[in-house]
Parts: sequence; C-alpha cells; structure tokens
Amino acid sequence: MADAPSDVEALRAALAAAEARADAMTAEATRARAMLSGTDALVAMLKLEIEKLRRALYGHRSERKARLLDQLELQLEEIEATATEDDLAAERAAARAKSAPAIECRRPVRKPFPAHLPRERTVIEAPESCGCCGSERIVKLGEDITETLEVIPRRWKVIQTVREKFACRDCERITQPPAPFHPTPRGWAGPGFLAMMLFEKFGQHQPLNRQAERYAREGVDLSLSTLADQVGACAAALAPLHALIKAHVMAADRLHGDDTTVPVLAKGKTRIGRLWVYVRDDRPFAGPAPPAALFRYSPDRRGEH
Repeated sequence: MADAPSDVEALRAALAAAEARADAMTAEATRARAMLSGTDALVAMLKLEIEKLRRALYGHRSERKARLLDQLELQLEEIEATATEDDLAAERAAARAKSAPAIECRRPVRKPFPAHLPRERTVIEAPESCGCCGSERIVKLGEDITETLEVIPRRWKVIQTVREKFACRDCERITQPPAPFHPTPRGWAGPGFLAMMLFEKFGQHQPLNRQAERYAREGVDLSLSTLADQVGACAAALAPLHALIKAHVMAADRLHGDDTTVPVLAKGKTRIGRLWVYVRDDRPFAGPAPPAALFRYSPDRRGEH
C-alpha cells in the first residue's frame, strides 16, 4: 500500500506527458493544415491572375471565360476564408501545447488605413491604482493604438424647403420668395441623390432596376420608370456641358480614338455594341490646351453614333 501514492503520481505524470504529446501533435497537424490552406490560396490567386492576364491580352472571348473568371474569384474568396480559419485554429492549438514549436505564419502585412479618413479617438480609462499592489502612485508610460475601420450606413432624409407667404395690408398683394434652383425641372431628387444614381449606373455599371431594389430594401420605394425619368432629365441638363467637351475634343490637331465591345441586352439574344472614346491630349507635345475625353456609343463599327 505504501507504493500506491507513488504509482498514482507516476500515472498522473504519464497522463500529463501523454496529453502534452497529444497537444503537440494536434498543434503540428493544425499548423500543417494552415500551411496547406495558404498554399491553396496562393495557387488560386495565381490562377486568377493568369486568367485576368489572358483576358487582358486576348480580349473578350466568350461568356464561358467570363463565367470561369467569376468562378475563380469565388473560389479564391472561399479558400482565403478557409486559410484564415485554419491560421486561427493553428494559433489556438499552439497556445494549448506548451512544447509545440512556434508557428511561422507568413501572412501579408496589412496596409495602414488611408490618412485622409477621419479618426475618432476612444480612450479607455486607466485604473486609479496599481492592479498588483494597489498603490496609487502610477504614471503614464505611453499608449497603444489599435485602429478599426468602420463605415456609417447610408441615411435617407427629406429636406423641406419652406417658402412663407406674406400679404401686404396696404396694397393687399401676396408675396413669396422664389423657389430655389434645382438641377432638373420640377425635380424632387436632390443633387446628391442624382449624382449617386448616375455614378452607380455609369461608373459602377449598376442597372436602375437593381438600384430600385436596393432603395426598396432601405425603405425608399422608387419605381424603375421614376429613376429612368431622372436619368433622362440629368442627361438633358448636362447636354450643354457635353457639347462643349465635344467641341473642345474634336477641335484638336491630334485626336486619338479607339473602341471596345460591350454586350447589349436585346430581345431574344445579346448583341454586341461598341463604346468609342476620343482623347485630346497635347501634353506630350507641350500643347497649352487642357486634355479631355469624349465617349460615344454605336451599335456597330460604322461611323454612326
């Protein structure tokens, strides 16, 4: 019976050693899985870059290549997410295994956030006394700053412009201040909303029907025809500016032009349209005229816009 305590201690020590070896093996396996996920992510990224370079070199071949490019991008997103999960799991496993070797996680260094973004400083209050001995003689040595990128969701609002009416008691006439200027006749959409809608349509290639669906999800129900009317009104308002740009570009002594194909939806099938760009840029020749570009659309390669 005297040997029983020593046997128990020996069993406990053996069990602790076995658990340590198991933790070390688990950490090593998790580390290997994380490295494999990182390799898969690198391979997927290189495949995507190769396909993009082929597309840029040989142009648009078919819808099959476009679908392949979309599939590669989706696959890359999934593999990168899996690699991040495996890296975190490897770090947790290494923390549990005291004897496990340090994990060399070759993750890319995140670039700092743009300097032009406003910074909102939140200071965590320091303790009034030492957390170890309770002494109140504490001094500040420095600070650690952790930056988190945040976004303020878009907010809709209705601006009420009030024009008060006044009546003259002498001549009995009613007067009222004139209505403020608006970009479109009898317009109900503000200039900020119009600019956003036009940029989403022409700059981000977001169709009006998808914009209307997104606005409806945000609590603003606008029909497709209503948005199309505003786009037409904005085009009419910008027509004089477009005419000036056209006259300036076409008056150049040296004019550069090129076209690119774009798919156009049509009844029964998709046809190919063309976007033309004409560029005036005299800077390489020390010309004084400012550079400008003019964009036109045509359904084919004939010189009819």
